Amino acid sequence: MNSYYVYALKDPRTSPAKPFYIGKGTGTRAWDHTTRDDNTRKGRRVASIQNGGHEVITTVLVADLSEIQAMKLEAELISAFGTEETGGLLTNAVVPTGVLSKAKKEIVIPSGVQERAQLGLSMLKESVLELAKSNPKGVTNSDVTKSLGLQSD
Repeated sequence: MNSYYVYALKDPRTSPAKPFYIGKGTGTRAWDHTTRDDNTRKGRRVASIQNGGHEVITTVLVADLSEIQAMKLEAELISAFGTEETGGLLTNAVVPTGVLSKAKKEIVIPSGVQERAQLGLSMLKESVLELAKSNPKGVTNSDVTKSLGLQSD
């Protein structure tokens, strides 16, 4: 069952309302941000909008997704809109897998590469687990790397 969706929180004080946060979720996740106080950039933006007498616009962009589909779309949208840290629109501070984005200053990290890497790790994990389940007698790490073509140069 595909119960995930990707959503945007938008600031109604701009015309048109611009997104300031992109996320993935299930259930009421998209709307929970407006009912819980937090001291993140997103939380401060939500509070500023509400303190100004406005309501945050919550828009479900795509529904009926698997978790991996939602993760991929979320990563692509965050990459496309960019974060405030990189001169973009979004207050997102966490890459889609929940790993904090802390890069060394001397390393140039192109936009979107961290999100794609995390997506790749998630897909790799699923592949390894599927391979292991298909071989009830067990597989070694060497079997897995050779079977999936993961030898390094």
